[in-house]
Amino acid sequence: MDQIIKIVNRSHHLLLASHCDPDGDALGSLLALGLALSKLNIKATLYNPSPIPAVYRFLPSVERIVRRVKKANTYDVALILDCGDLTRIGDASHTVNHIPVVINIDHHISNTGFGDIQLVDTTACATSEIVCRLIKALNATIDEDIATSIYTGILTDTGSFRFSNTNEAAFAIGKEMTERGVNPYKVAQHVFGTYSLGRIKLLNLALNSIEISDNGKLSIMTVTRSMLEETGTQAEDLDGMINYARRIEDVKMAALIQEQKNGSDESSNFRRYHVSLRSDSTVDVAAIASSFGGGGHVNAAGFQIETTLSELKTEIITLADNL
Repeated sequence: MDQIIKIVNRSHHLLLASHCDPDGDALGSLLALGLALSKLNIKATLYNPSPIPAVYRFLPSVERIVRRVKKANTYDVALILDCGDLTRIGDASHTVNHIPVVINIDHHISNTGFGDIQLVDTTACATSEIVCRLIKALNATIDEDIATSIYTGILTDTGSFRFSNTNEAAFAIGKEMTERGVNPYKVAQHVFGTYSLGRIKLLNLALNSIEISDNGKLSIMTVTRSMLEETGTQAEDLDGMINYARRIEDVKMAALIQEQKNGSDESSNFRRYHVSLRSDSTVDVAAIASSFGGGGHVNAAGFQIETTLSELKTEIITLADNL
């Protein structure tokens, strides 16, 4: 931590980045640290490659997040937040590889240890917990805006303090952030309480797609690009939908297959898919995702793959035999 403090304080221009298809922790940690650096008059660019999900657009200064980075020589330090692997920030990873100092700040057990300096704490409930410590070490004042970002990151990554990664720090930081002005009800209303009509229609299609393995221990939910087009929704509207498949009685593991854009070769039967995995804590989905080149947590993980939908489903269904 001391080494990171020295580097940050001496930096001329920091690049802060978090993973594509961002969740509350990716955005909360990114914004909290960015706001704290502004208080310290340290120049920083906040980057994320994906559109900001509608449910997180209430976060303070979210408009500061850009989707393109400048040339590598623009920055002297990069802080990569909530990424198990550098490739999770998308095409900007090529630029980051040429920035003099890369600092990896994360809590995923599958973190590859990339970067010049690693601040990886797998016991932390969220990257926002680690960022909270870092902000305090930088002697930056945590105001209501920073507190809102930190609280949102911890609230979402712990599943409203329900997931197994919920630790003592989650409650302690949550209490402290409310004391600094956070309104838990308002945050919850933004994150969990408001859905567009399109998202409800997409949920209906997604629920109808659910398939259950013969032994009843695995469920698969599938969302195609045509479903998004039909409902006028975006990928970010899928946030949290996998939990419906995971909560089915007797299901130990759920998979959400999401069709990605396929580039120029739309005639091929092969498609790119993102597969999200969730478990009831009896299955290590991080290990399963790792076998496909992905990663994550014991209870929540994911991977990217290029194949046909039928082959992908067959491969996932075979996992049920070991559940």
